[in-house]
Amino acid sequence: MNPATVEGLGVVYERLVLNDLLERIDQRVPFRTVLEAPVYGMAGVDGINSVRLAQLGKRVTLLDVDRERLATIRALWDQLALPVDLVFNRDPRRLPFADRSFDLVWNFAALWHVLGGAGALIHEMARVSRDLVFIAMPNQAQLGYLLRKYAIDKAFFSKVDERWVSVARIKRTLREAGCRIIEEGVLDVPPWPDTCMPASEFLRRVGLGALPLRSRFEGEGWKWSTMDYYAGLAPSVRATVDRLAVFDRAPLPWQVKTVWAHHHYLLARRNG
Repeated sequence: MNPATVEGLGVVYERLVLNDLLERIDQRVPFRTVLEAPVYGMAGVDGINSVRLAQLGKRVTLLDVDRERLATIRALWDQLALPVDLVFNRDPRRLPFADRSFDLVWNFAALWHVLGGAGALIHEMARVSRDLVFIAMPNQAQLGYLLRKYAIDKAFFSKVDERWVSVARIKRTLREAGCRIIEEGVLDVPPWPDTCMPASEFLRRVGLGALPLRSRFEGEGWKWSTMDYYAGLAPSVRATVDRLAVFDRAPLPWQVKTVWAHHHYLLARRNG
């Protein structure tokens, strides 16, 4: 295993339930071409959010603002022997594609990193989509989000534009961009809060770093890796995630799950 691809259990869980949702969207409204822009947002290994779509035969394009990160992403996709188009674009407020270039344009937890330009990005996502726009952001009503913001990671929130966690703001901007919302929901509802940091680091910050429990989440015994799962080297990961996904799959209204869900998402279609 490449140490650089080791991830927390929460990140691996998050990716696999996101994969399930993307597959369900494809079954509802089939798509062939995909743009993920920008790719930076989810914790863990950068640039592999769309791997499952490529495995399903979709033509994937990834756009990012960092050349070094794109080079790392290229190496990861090469390891998996999957085709991908990588595009460097310093300013995501203007996407370098013609109107209606992709069936699905999406990003995950990325908007608040586009400082001063998330609204313009959403308009661009709508412009270059010929059909679907999908956006997911952290759920600010969830306990882990509040714990992170007010207790364990206050500095992070000075680096992002928290206005774009607001689902109401994103909805309004999508509508202004000529889209209609066809689905709203939540995902990533595991039996732990979302702190956006490794469990060992969380224990340290809350003063429990000296406990033996911390060793369970780091070091030689820690093997979680989405890359290994995608490469077929960790088949048991799927079964573990399935056992934990009780709340994600429970037939409850999504509004009920909001009290614990880590992410809130919107799926929109471009008008016309």
